[in-house]
Amino acid sequence: MPSHPSSGPPRPGDVALALPGGWDKPGTGQIVPGVPRTEVGGSMGSEFGQLAPDGAGAPAAGILGAAEGLVTPGREESDARSFGRRVMGWYGIIAFLALWQIAPWLGLVDGQFIPPFSEVLRDGWALVKTGEFFIHVATSTQRALLGLVGAIAVGVPAGVCLAGFFPRATRFLNPLLSLLGNINPFALFPLFILLFGVGEVAKFAIIFWSAVFPILNFTIYGVGNVDPLLVRAARSMGADRPRIFWKVILPASVPSVFTGFKMGATVAFLFLIAAEMLSATAGMGYMVHNASMNNYIPRIYVGVLGIALLGMGMTVLINRLERTLLSYREEARAS
Repeated sequence: MPSHPSSGPPRPGDVALALPGGWDKPGTGQIVPGVPRTEVGGSMGSEFGQLAPDGAGAPAAGILGAAEGLVTPGREESDARSFGRRVMGWYGIIAFLALWQIAPWLGLVDGQFIPPFSEVLRDGWALVKTGEFFIHVATSTQRALLGLVGAIAVGVPAGVCLAGFFPRATRFLNPLLSLLGNINPFALFPLFILLFGVGEVAKFAIIFWSAVFPILNFTIYGVGNVDPLLVRAARSMGADRPRIFWKVILPASVPSVFTGFKMGATVAFLFLIAAEMLSATAGMGYMVHNASMNNYIPRIYVGVLGIALLGMGMTVLINRLERTLLSYREEARAS
């Protein structure tokens, strides 16, 4: 702290120090009762400079006043920014659709193979009015959900048991699981047809096979990589193994398990569409394949867009379920 002479006028930039009896007047060594007032320009109070013109000799706004005058974003501004970020995420899609609409008109692409987006919308609206579009969507959704639920029902318990109770068996089976998981499910489709025929069971088998290994592997990873400090802390507080498993290991592995759900759902939709193109009488894959066989180009794009929206909807559903479970866990932990 700089030292001041015992007498003489204060210098610009001198700082008044808060003391129990009042304020230290710079340059004098005297304790002045009260709170110093500030002048325009940032110098000290009335004893040391010209007061800000407030009309009544009241203290001008100092540090506290400046802090009160800061503009903090309110709820409306925060909501506006959040809305702006959400809208900004759609800019790329809007630009892509606009280019899709304009490019055939300008002759940049062949309109016979890439029709304008408005023509695709018109054909899609015709399918919606007749109800055919919803039949295909419902059929594909049912098949995907059945296969995905079956993969979850097998993959999650198997991963939890292997990583949680049999870690040595997990290390022994890891090469085999990696080998099976890297087999392209579509390459097994002829085998599934031989075993289960061309009906719904074969489609369920290919969806199940494609989704179960991502779910199993991510579950094993999540359960096997829980922070050891959490386990030690629970053990030091007297928790037994079942309680540690249910209260520590399972909640900590939820994010990894849901990552497996999302990966499994993505892969399941890919191979579902391929399976429907080969042997089906309804479904989004069947609609695309039938349109291509009949050279109905706009309907192909309708099916492709429907498949994309269906996959996005499944991902959004899983994300919301994950946020709900995680928020419930945080609320239970806080209570």
